[in-house]
Formats: sequence, structure tokens, C-alpha cells
Amino acid sequence: MNGSTIGFSGEQPPQRFNMARYCLAHAAQTMPEKIGLVVVHDPEGAETEVWTYKALDLAVRRVGAGLLAMGLHPGDRLMIRLPNTSTYALLFFGALAAGIVPLPASTQLTQEEAEFLRADCGAAAIALPDQTQTDLGNTRRLSEHDIAALLAHAPGPYAETAADQPGYLVYTSGTSGSPKGVLHAHRAAWGRRPMYGGWYGMSAEDVVLHAGAFNWTYTLGVGLTDPWANGATAIVYTGEKDVTVWPRLMERYKATLFAAVPSLYRQILKYCDLRTHDLSTLRHGLTAGEALSPSLLAQWQATTGKELYEALGMSECSTYISTGPSMKVRAGSPGKPQPGRSVAILPLEAGDQPLPSGETGLLAVHRTDPALMLSYWNRPEEDEAVRRGNWFVGGDLARFDGDGYLWYEGRADDVMNAMGYRVSPQEVEAALSAHPGILDVAVCELKVKADLSVIAAFVVKRGPEELTPEDISTYAQTHLAAYKCPREVIFIEALPRSANGKILRRELQRRYAKHSV
Repeated sequence: MNGSTIGFSGEQPPQRFNMARYCLAHAAQTMPEKIGLVVVHDPEGAETEVWTYKALDLAVRRVGAGLLAMGLHPGDRLMIRLPNTSTYALLFFGALAAGIVPLPASTQLTQEEAEFLRADCGAAAIALPDQTQTDLGNTRRLSEHDIAALLAHAPGPYAETAADQPGYLVYTSGTSGSPKGVLHAHRAAWGRRPMYGGWYGMSAEDVVLHAGAFNWTYTLGVGLTDPWANGATAIVYTGEKDVTVWPRLMERYKATLFAAVPSLYRQILKYCDLRTHDLSTLRHGLTAGEALSPSLLAQWQATTGKELYEALGMSECSTYISTGPSMKVRAGSPGKPQPGRSVAILPLEAGDQPLPSGETGLLAVHRTDPALMLSYWNRPEEDEAVRRGNWFVGGDLARFDGDGYLWYEGRADDVMNAMGYRVSPQEVEAALSAHPGILDVAVCELKVKADLSVIAAFVVKRGPEELTPEDISTYAQTHLAAYKCPREVIFIEALPRSANGKILRRELQRRYAKHSV
């Protein structure tokens, strides 16, 4: 185990705790005119919403009181499936303020996908654009008129919720089978406190620009929850996602922290001339959602002179491993457990005794961590499957080195079998990504015959220069053991990714299953 203390050693939340009040009430009382949120619709600033903490606090309490007045009850689920506007955030935090459980979802979901979430969570109400046509059964629909009425309602008090009371519900993207709901308590916001110093180095003076949409918990957490809890200013852009927008926004709004997935940093470096932008206020970048390759890290550092701090997490616990201003970045590692967290590597098959450094096993978080979910929604068998004594065990493979840095080795169900050896796709991807001609790469096991699978590398070229499969194979042979080298190299225009930026390896396997050696 990393560290000598078993169990979360940070301060636990008070018994009575409301997530929305924690994020907004203090700043609204102590610095009411401080700008808490800027929503940018136009990168030139022609269409911009500016919200003070006083205005945010009032709007959130208006929404909460209005939801209760229209007949919703504490504990009811409110599914939010709206465009990327400030209304989304106000509904999310307004529901929390009233003790109602919000479910952030995306307008990009198909009708079938959205219907599964609505039915599975038993939503009492769903916020939808007026033009969306769908059968909602017994679920109440919140129209644009209804939402406008909520914002005009008299403000109510924050609900006196317990720290362990259900706060919000998210669904895992699900690479196979149906998505499953992850139910978080109100204390989840308190459980994010180790990130303040362990990842961000955040204070009330910060201006945080997040590149994601409101329906993504990465944005709701890193882009809103944590800046607000620290009295900082959050900047969210809701316009067209032209990659050249981001350095312009950093410069215009004097961002001190910028958060995105690694693939966006890669695009910024490729398509933007950062020398033409004043990024002097930017202290460092933040990244999560997928592995940060050493080559991308080095390119960002060389181009900007700024650090890029990575975090590793999961839907069930947000981020708990990271690099940050107080530690040295070790390229290829997402860092160390954040202060106070208890993280271990457990044996693959069974047992709750942590493995020593250097040994690969399942990444586990102690169940005393306040950031850990309450449960999977109505799936007690899933809850039992992830419990190992007092540890929560997901499906991630990792190891600690002798200095306490964690090395991620992929998902247990993504691990490839090559000549009888277990091979992590992340290990092969990290080696190949250092090739100067490779912009992006994904590796997975690919079935090429009924009884034969090989390691395949899917490569996105960096530029128009000539690059052949033989070039990649030769490079791999000088950096990887023979059994880890891809037998197949396939050039593609772009890697398939989830809305959260994660590589969809199973989609690559599906598309290219008939590809023959």
C-alpha cells in the first residue's frame, strides 16, 4: 500500500452537509459581488453571461424551491438533458439545494439510450428542449417555460441533508452491456478536497477555464464544484468547439488553470500557434479522462514553458491519483495518491492485503474515502463484486514504484494475451506515442481468424510525411519486448472516443475484426 495509514486520513465532512450550500453559500456571504461564473457563447465576447456569487446563490435556491413547489420531493430523480447553457448548471445545483437527485445526461444520447436512463433511474421529471419529441411515460417534462418559472420563484433555504444522503446520479459510459448508475452522496463534494492541493494548487484568486460541456461530470466537478468551493472564477465556453478558441479564451479571460482531455491539448499544439497568444497568466494545465503520453507532456512543456498535471480517477470516486504543483512530474505516471487518500494494489484474483511496490494488481480505494460512491443504482450484485474487505476495487490494473508513483496498466478486461504473456495496451501505446511521426495511437487485441488474435496498433499520423507499417514495427522492436510488439499496424484518420475522450478499443475491435494478416 502507498503510505502507512490504512483508511482515509483527511478530515471527514460534518454530519449535516449539502453539496450546493458547500459550493456557494460561503462565497455568497463573504464576497457576494465576486464573479463566480462566466459563460461564453461567443469567443469574441459579444454574448457572455456573468454571474456573481450572490446571483448564483439566489438562482440555485430559486430553482430548488421551485422544484419542490411543482411537486417534486427530496430523493426524487431529475434527469437533465439540455443544451450546454448555464441553465444546465443551475438545474443541477438547484436540485442538490432541494435534496432532489439530479442526473446529468447529454442531448447527444439516442432516444433508446436516453429512455434506458430515464426508466432505470425512475426519473420523476426530465428537463428537455421543447423541440425534443419523445415518449416519457409517467415522467414529468420540464419545458423551457417551466424552467423560466423556476428561476423566477422565491428563493428557499438549502435542504438540511445528511452527508451520506443521495446527492447526484451519473451513469458509466459502459463499453459493454448496459450503463450502470453510480449514486453519489452529498459528501462527494467534500471528498474532492484532496484535489485542491494535490492536483490543482487552487485558491480564490484562480480563473479556471474548462473545455468540457455541463453534462460531463468532469466539467461539473473540475469546472464548477471545485472553483466555487474555493471562491474562484469559473469560465465555461458553450459555443462552437473550434480548437483555436481555447488559447484565445485563455488570453482574453486571463485563465490561470485550463482543464481538458489530452487529445485536446494535442490538437491545440498541432493547430494553434501559441506564440501569438499571451498565456502569461496560465500557471499550468490540468488533464484527465485518458492517459497523458510522455511525448505530449514534453511537447506541451517545451512549447508553453508550463507544466501539465494529470489525474487518474473513475466515475465511482472522481480523481484520487494526480501530479500537482507540490511534486515532481514523472512522465508516464499519473502521479501519487492525493493527500489523505488511502490507495492500494490488491491481488488480481482474491484477497484484501495490499501488494508491495513493483507488483501489478487491481487498483483499490479505501471505503472510508468520502469521495467514494454510495452504491450502484439498484445493482446490489455489482456492489458486492467491487468489495474486498474495506476496499473498493474497480477494474484498473496498476502498480506502485519504490517512490510511491503509480503506473497505470489499463483495464483488467482490456489486457491482451500475447504468446501466453499478459500485455497492457497502455504500455505499448506509451512506447509507440514517442515516435515523432505518430500523432495518436491505440492498441488492442484484434481477432484476425476464428482461432487467432494478435496485438494491433491503430495509428494516426502526425503529418503528410511517409510512414509505413514497417517503420512502426521497427521502432516497436527497439522499445518493446518481442511479445509486446504489434503484429498489425493499421493507419486511420482518427481514433474512436467516448464523449469523455476515452479510446473505444472495443469499437476498433468491432470495425476491424475481419482485417486479415
